[in-house]
Amino acid sequence: MAPVGGKGLAMLRSEIEADATLPEAATEALRLLGREVDQLEARLAAIDKNLLAQHKADPDSRRLSAIPGVGPMSALSFSRMVDATQFESGRHFAAWLGLVPREISTGGKQRLGGISRAGNERLRQLLVLGATAVIRFARPGRPGVSAWLLALLERKPRKLAAVALANKMARIIWAMLTRGEDYRLAKPVVA
Repeated sequence: MAPVGGKGLAMLRSEIEADATLPEAATEALRLLGREVDQLEARLAAIDKNLLAQHKADPDSRRLSAIPGVGPMSALSFSRMVDATQFESGRHFAAWLGLVPREISTGGKQRLGGISRAGNERLRQLLVLGATAVIRFARPGRPGVSAWLLALLERKPRKLAAVALANKMARIIWAMLTRGEDYRLAKPVVA
């Protein structure tokens, strides 16, 4: 048994080479699998390098990556896949992504359900994962952490707060793409 990840794989490969009790056919099959893993890692590194070059060449993508929780790949995805001018507002954009509550209203009573999960699942997932990363390090006094987020984390579960933050990030992305503005960092909250 070896730990999961690159270190674990390297340990396992060295154990296989050192183990004389394994049949030669099994050792050769495992070597072949190891070479396949090496080739895949090389191809993934080349793809990452290409995507990073595309990110650096795209001004919208570079601007979007300044938002906490939006990395180069997320920024490039939003820059390439979204035409922000087709949405009336940031709320419409967030609704298109499926980050707003489903509304089931009748007789003047407004009832809000869970998020609708409509729209592009990949883009919504990128925002929620980015929001989760921001929440993980949210502490008073840290740059980029707003009072709104800290107050939300005090009253709501972390996963619900992540979706709310993803909604807010979607609205920021819409505003930045439609106006061509840079991201303005929130003032830190002093504890």
